[in-house]
Amino acid sequence: MTEAVRRYHHRSWWNVFVALVFFSVALVLYATDLYALSTDNQLPLWILISQSSVLCVAQMFRRKAPVAMLAIATVILLADLTYDVTIPVIMVFVDLLFSATLSTTRRTSRIIFAVAVIITVGIGVTQGILSEDWRKAFFTTMNAFSLLIVPVWWSFNIRQSEELLRAERESSRQLRRIAELDRRSAVNAERARMARDLHDVVAGHLSAIAIQSEALLSMADRDPQVVRTVLKSVRENSLQSLAEMRAMIDVLRTEGGEDDPRTAPARLAELDKLVDSARAGGLSLDVHRSFGELPVAVDLAAYRIVQEALTNALKHAGGGVVRVEVCVSGEQLVIEVTNDLTGDPTMGNGTGLLNMRERAHAVGGEFEAGPWAGGWRVRAVLPLGGVAS
Repeated sequence: MTEAVRRYHHRSWWNVFVALVFFSVALVLYATDLYALSTDNQLPLWILISQSSVLCVAQMFRRKAPVAMLAIATVILLADLTYDVTIPVIMVFVDLLFSATLSTTRRTSRIIFAVAVIITVGIGVTQGILSEDWRKAFFTTMNAFSLLIVPVWWSFNIRQSEELLRAERESSRQLRRIAELDRRSAVNAERARMARDLHDVVAGHLSAIAIQSEALLSMADRDPQVVRTVLKSVRENSLQSLAEMRAMIDVLRTEGGEDDPRTAPARLAELDKLVDSARAGGLSLDVHRSFGELPVAVDLAAYRIVQEALTNALKHAGGGVVRVEVCVSGEQLVIEVTNDLTGDPTMGNGTGLLNMRERAHAVGGEFEAGPWAGGWRVRAVLPLGGVAS
């Protein structure tokens, strides 16, 4: 019921409807002679009906000019008080007082409240002093309180409720905006992570393919077995790059949560493939491994770090010796890739080192890379209790 009244309250015909209802009630009270406590000291009936007509018109404009309409009702009420006050006048005055307090600005509503309090207290004190009957003055004050203070207090409560409702709605909109921003941030972060993964995968495989192809073309004595081994590695790198790119595209296309074996992340269990590819590129590898079951996030980060380190070694240490050590020490996985430097280590844009550092930090680990004993060393320490996958 309250929601229905609130919905119709702001419609243009609502005030006309309310005014006609009040005027109809006034006519019924006049017709049944129930419009006042005593009808002995009253204005003629046609004047009373004229008053109600004016008040009816005032109610039609209570939303457009609430203070002016309240002033008209106040004048009629004061004129009515010189006789015995009538119920129709009181009804409309209370309605206009309530509407003015509710519809005007906060400052105006406070002024109305202050004036109502002053008048109520003034009526009680004045009557008590003049009549010296403080009991009667008290009940007169209570009547004035019901007439003036209660409507204003009620409108203040409604204003407060509406303000709280608006605040709640605004808070809800803000929360929705924050949730949308969080969602967009998460999507952007996921896209950045996928871009990094795609870079690592494709760059690693294509770099190996390019280096192996260049080594094959530069070989003076092309041993058929070596050529076959290199071409086999090139083919495996090409297929692996395509497979992982296809898996990435499938992840982006998939809307549900169905598992697809093609999207399984790379693991250190596939370390042999990286080693074989690097050897086919002309590196001499010395591999030491000692690890068991690893958390998925740590396993993937470790695999990508080794992959990127071997790719850099192919670029800058072609034909050199590379030592790879992946082992568990306490509650940490330690990765060390050291190699000779046969090329310029400053060549490149540093994206690979940045990606390795980000992967190590993402699981709460540490990363360092730089010159080491005449060569180059990549070292990462990943906690086994790192960030959950």
